[in-house]
Amino acid sequence: MAGDPLALAGALLRCPSVTPIEGGALALIESVLRLAGFDVHRLTFEEPGTTPVENLFARIGNTAPHFVFAGHTDVVPPGDAAKWMHPPFAAEVADGTLYGRGAVDMKGAVACALTATLDYLEDHRKPDGSISFLITGDEEGTAVNGTVKLLEWAAERGHRFDHCVLGEPSNAAAIGDTIKVGRRGSLNGTLVVTGKQGHVAYPHLADNPVRGLLTLMQALMAATLDAGSAYFDPSRLEFTSVDVGNAVVNLIPGEACARFNIRFNDCHDQASLRTLVEGLAAQAAAGRVRWQIEWQPSNADAFITKPGPFIDVVIGAIMDVSGRKPQLSTSGGTSDARFVKNYCPVLEFGLVGQTMHQVDEHTPVSDLVTLTAVYREVLERYFLKA
Repeated sequence: MAGDPLALAGALLRCPSVTPIEGGALALIESVLRLAGFDVHRLTFEEPGTTPVENLFARIGNTAPHFVFAGHTDVVPPGDAAKWMHPPFAAEVADGTLYGRGAVDMKGAVACALTATLDYLEDHRKPDGSISFLITGDEEGTAVNGTVKLLEWAAERGHRFDHCVLGEPSNAAAIGDTIKVGRRGSLNGTLVVTGKQGHVAYPHLADNPVRGLLTLMQALMAATLDAGSAYFDPSRLEFTSVDVGNAVVNLIPGEACARFNIRFNDCHDQASLRTLVEGLAAQAAAGRVRWQIEWQPSNADAFITKPGPFIDVVIGAIMDVSGRKPQLSTSGGTSDARFVKNYCPVLEFGLVGQTMHQVDEHTPVSDLVTLTAVYREVLERYFLKA
């Protein structure tokens, strides 16, 4: 493999592309891909109440099979830059390690995918099919003007995707130890219990909603939502805050609420999960507690890419380059794979995620080289099979 991803990763890290700012990152990728012969589109999406976001779609080839590298160039804020040993947007290399915001999540992987693809095209001139890049600037933000709209735009123009690798930091400790083959869904809600406001010295004239809230919270936390499935651990409901909006000590509040999140598996969809939780709450309330659940909209459903030829291609490439047989995992939070899965099978394989979103986020340069080699081998095996 001739390509070296370090220079490209460093150039991307020096672009201060904190969501939703493009920061020059997509412009850099556009220039690289245009020189390689890709048809490149820069697209800005927006909707009322949201900030416009720039995205990029690029394709070379016009036949099937159509392989896609997906990812994002936006990053979370670095926080107090003074706490960084290496400036967050300087892309400094020290002792064989590249430092900077986005090194792991996920500009490093984007650089590896670009380098691997350019290297592949240098040897093959063009793929026996198509290769695309689907890059957003809205993954770390609200995720409404990014990948979801970019996929819709591409589909409306006749692009059909066969398989996708998303470069999120999937590996736990070493390159090659983990492939994310699915993700749990995520659903947020607020449990609201209504009582009657009153003076604490006269509790018989009031109805303290805190008591009812605790009853329902205990029931929901103790409930078993499911026993897990073939690919997922059991679903979990976790309360994340409790609030009564009460600034004084001698007032029984009229309302109490608690926010919660459910990370759920493929035993449920959002509608069935809401029905289940509301049934558990009603049972615990037993007609004595006035309650409701305010559900927040969610675009995060559970999904799984089941074992098959595509996974075999990626596993084979990983084993050939790293010598490791990866675990197939569905752990962690959500990613833009939840949008891609509606268009084609998708896997997540990127760098080691131990320092993502942390001060002095970093990756060994050797990991960049290894990941680039894996991506290069994936392309070889994918189009050879085609």
